[in-house]
Amino acid sequence: MNQQYLFDPIPVDKFDLLTKEEVIALYRDTENLLKQVVKHNDELQTKLFKEEQKRFTMGEQLINIKNRLFGKSSEKSASKKMTKDKKSPASKRVLLPSDRYPNLDIIEKDVTLEQMPNCPCCESPVVDSGLTEDSEYLTVIPKRYYVVRQRRHKYRCWRCQGAIVTASMIPRVKAGSGFSDEMMIDVAMSKYLELMPIERYASSAKREGVDLAANSLIELTHHLADFVSPVYERIKNDVLNSEVIHADETLHRMLEGDEKSHWFFWGFSNEKSSYFEARDTRSGDVAVDLLKDSKCRYLVSDVFSGYQRAVTETNKIREGPGIENLYCNAHARRKFKEAENNFPEAGFFIRIYKRIYRLQKTELPNNRAWQRLYLGAMKKKALKLEMTVSSKSSLGNAFAYYLKNFAALVRFTTAENLPIDNNAQERQLRSPVVGRKTWYGTHSKRGARTASILFSIVESCKLNGVDPRKYLKDLIYSAHQAQGVFTPRQYAEKTSRNDG
Repeated sequence: MNQQYLFDPIPVDKFDLLTKEEVIALYRDTENLLKQVVKHNDELQTKLFKEEQKRFTMGEQLINIKNRLFGKSSEKSASKKMTKDKKSPASKRVLLPSDRYPNLDIIEKDVTLEQMPNCPCCESPVVDSGLTEDSEYLTVIPKRYYVVRQRRHKYRCWRCQGAIVTASMIPRVKAGSGFSDEMMIDVAMSKYLELMPIERYASSAKREGVDLAANSLIELTHHLADFVSPVYERIKNDVLNSEVIHADETLHRMLEGDEKSHWFFWGFSNEKSSYFEARDTRSGDVAVDLLKDSKCRYLVSDVFSGYQRAVTETNKIREGPGIENLYCNAHARRKFKEAENNFPEAGFFIRIYKRIYRLQKTELPNNRAWQRLYLGAMKKKALKLEMTVSSKSSLGNAFAYYLKNFAALVRFTTAENLPIDNNAQERQLRSPVVGRKTWYGTHSKRGARTASILFSIVESCKLNGVDPRKYLKDLIYSAHQAQGVFTPRQYAEKTSRNDG
């Protein structure tokens, strides 16, 4: 029986022409057709549900991909954050300045009425109730210069009147100087910590009514550097006694005072000490001079031939275990990053490096083994793709860099205490580089040594979480009291013990 019954119903009056058997057959056919429609509807509903589930899954995957690309790198649970967000805005407490900065002194200022008003209710004069309505704000007192007149008392003998005894001079960094120790610290830290040119410091003082000669201020930095030079030598010895030494160098301009105008600022460091030298050459001999007296086993650096030569020359003359080069993986990754825009193949190496650096932050017992596997996989991939690109292209250059230096790049995986890159040393050279741009260079060999000494102290303080200004103040006081000198690392350890 066809489907005409669904679309062309038989008129009611025609049922009288049908036999009983035809009516029963018509009913059965209609019932079967309705069952097929219901079944087909169920299949459509099932298919629609599956498509909805598929769409939801794809949407979830898209969200995950967006989070990986654009979201925060942290994988911490957001449950606490959600709990905080549920609080009403009224429950969020705004911290007062005294709560935000608990270490600052508080100056209380009473605000009173000069003329007492009358009560708005009964017109009687009001009196102070003793109650206050308090509020806070943060302020700053501009730098103020003042002259200290030092009066050393003279003492005479009341009996014979034969002698005069004068109170001793207060010890100072530069005896007889027209500037205090505090002034020397302020000038030196303005230049080597805040990276302010001396001329700008002098201009700022002039606006406060104090005319300072820039040459005199520069001389103060020299005096301070000479005074703290024993600390500079201790920092150097601390670096020399390290098993792992970081090294890097940058251009330093010698504006006058030497035949060579292109000098170099060399930096050597460990985890707690940073040592700088200003030299008139970029030759590997500078690194040899330092390494030959050191206990270094690994030299962390970029792929500069001078460091390879320094390791080779040092191993010839030193006794005991030799030094091994440990090259910076950040430089290798940077090569692939530069090629990424033109060569999508570079994305593989960047993703693998991301995993390697993520493992560097974990404390898994086998993280070094995984890092070696990843680095090996990158090597195989590079060997496979090397012949498919021009050696002069950015990707070809990245392949050549990685494959040629693979042994030194993977060496950090041989021990847990070895760093993956030389970023720590590069960060320490950032201030000398910025300083070079602001004051252009130094005018004498003495100025270059002063920069080496004071940058060494400032960067060592940063490594130990120490305020350089406070450190120099306490260091100078200790030296004046004949209590000895100490490095920023020793100062941090001493401070930590006292706080504990």
